[in-house]
Amino acid sequence: MGKEPLVSSMAELKRKQQVKKKSKSCGFESLNLSPNVFRGIKRKGYRVPTPIQRKTMPLILAGIDVVAMARTGSGKTAAFLLPMLEKLKQHLPQSGVRALILSPTRDLALQTLKFTKELGRFTDLRISLLVGGDRMESQFEDLSQNPDIIIATPGRLMHHLSEIDDMSLKTVEYVVFDEADSLFGMGFAEQLHKILTQLSENRQTLLFSATLPSALAEFAKAGLRDPQLVRLDVDTKISPDLKTVFFTLRQEEKYAALIYLIRDHISTDQQTLIFVSTKHHVEFLNVLFREEGIKPSVCYGDMDQDARKIHVSRFRARKTMLLIVTDVAARGIDIPLLDNVINWDFPPKPKIFVHRVGRVARAGRTGTAFSFVTSEDMPYLLDLHLFLSKPVKAAPTEEEVLQDIDGVMNKIDQAFANGETVYGRFPQTVLDLVSDRVREIIDSSAELTSLQKACTNAFRLYTKTKPSPAKESIKRVKDLPCEGLHPIFKNVLEGGELMALAFSERSWSVG
Repeated sequence: MGKEPLVSSMAELKRKQQVKKKSKSCGFESLNLSPNVFRGIKRKGYRVPTPIQRKTMPLILAGIDVVAMARTGSGKTAAFLLPMLEKLKQHLPQSGVRALILSPTRDLALQTLKFTKELGRFTDLRISLLVGGDRMESQFEDLSQNPDIIIATPGRLMHHLSEIDDMSLKTVEYVVFDEADSLFGMGFAEQLHKILTQLSENRQTLLFSATLPSALAEFAKAGLRDPQLVRLDVDTKISPDLKTVFFTLRQEEKYAALIYLIRDHISTDQQTLIFVSTKHHVEFLNVLFREEGIKPSVCYGDMDQDARKIHVSRFRARKTMLLIVTDVAARGIDIPLLDNVINWDFPPKPKIFVHRVGRVARAGRTGTAFSFVTSEDMPYLLDLHLFLSKPVKAAPTEEEVLQDIDGVMNKIDQAFANGETVYGRFPQTVLDLVSDRVREIIDSSAELTSLQKACTNAFRLYTKTKPSPAKESIKRVKDLPCEGLHPIFKNVLEGGELMALAFSERSWSVG
């Protein structure tokens, strides 16, 4: 009998050591999740939580309201799905909806549904998807099966709440506002406030967002109880493995510059995402590329859902290497890691730039973000570099290059090594050559001619609604020196003499 305490204390010691070892490993084991949830994680192939998961999941599992800031691709979906699965555990037929996830777009909602099914495959939890574009009848049928979880866009959820008399959100214990800055940016604020009033007081509320605008901060104050703010300072950082290239040009030269980049500069085995300002530009470039024998995939906000799905899956399957999108459509598209991003229209806010290029140069890969910068965009370029705390300088002029080519090239290499940004022009001869061909294609196509008019009108409207750059940046632009040819073109030419000639814009030869 005297030995018993020793045995139990030895067993206790061993157990404590194991727990300590598990929590030290920083793996999902340290979260003590139930076996069915843990099996889902292992099946998905996850081993170690990402930083946002490591910071938020213990808080969420403890029942605390959380406001989490992290960009796309940081693992935030699993950060709220795993605690949700842990909390709900199994299907309860009589208890009503217990978890609600609100998404800004249909695409993101579908992606979240797929992810929930994968992580929760060893549970019997039922999920209902309520998004626009699907028949209300089939969604009514779905809701009659007593789902535990609803994944919805705000508009469609409000529609159901107004149509179904006995539909209630009072049983909801767990609410997630996903991509909350987008939910607000897309005008759902009023609907979200209404949804809040329909929820029970003792729910747990989570808000995941890439940025935290003031309207959203106010909403968080109203809807969350003593929330913990978890912030990964990634919204001001871009991957160190990302190369940024800024070309100065005129608006009408963008078509030629884009075709040249895709035809002659970007490798055919690389996948590229092209951001444009409006859906009209998406359609125009799609037709132009096809006339040129290049087949892209396209995606914009109010595109037919089936067509959109086909286009994105073709890109995911690498059947197409280009995907042309608008900012709204890009939020929530489940796309693989990319090689390049092209900012056809320069983003008016630094955070949009960071968000766009965040899909490139991740997971140890390298990549490039090419940006077209018109004279109107220059203040925004300065705003971006203030935001990134990075210096930006003009490429040396042709005269400087001709006077001391080696010295100038060393200076450029040094600037890049110091993390500085160098912006410069395209070789005019190349732009002129390709522009002539583009003009011929447009002139011979009635569809392109009419699409071009639509683009011009849409761009005018887009420009009017753009936020203004900082006054200081507008002032600084006036003092910027004249820029020379972008250094990226030095490798296209062979031999110092030829390079000097090209830099002086007197001759051009593609190697």
